[in-house]
Amino acid sequence: MTRFGLNFMIPVKFLFIQHIKRHTVLVLGGLLPLMGWSGMVHAADPGNGGKIYATHCSSCHGEDGASTMPGTPDFSRRERLFKPDMALLVSIRDGISVMPAYKGLLTDQEILDIVAYLRTIR
Repeated sequence: MTRFGLNFMIPVKFLFIQHIKRHTVLVLGGLLPLMGWSGMVHAADPGNGGKIYATHCSSCHGEDGASTMPGTPDFSRRERLFKPDMALLVSIRDGISVMPAYKGLLTDQEILDIVAYLRTIR
């Protein structure tokens, strides 16, 4: 117990919990806007991702994920897919090596749909 004034006592455990809650709110309140969180969560749609992949990606990466061009990732071997979704989103959005950037052509949600589709390829 911690004593404040003459007859006002607060349990130390209560102070510690309030301290943790306050810092959690501060950390989350500062990180979520940086991460681009808008308050709405949308699940990725692999069905839509497959359609977009067929239109924009299959000419280089192959219809089944097996690359058709030298130097492009072979998604059927899955090693490129060990990265987190957000890292793959950035690679697709901003382009990497010979792959063009899709920023402005595809939304982040559409790119996440493609990533969800890629994770279904076997």
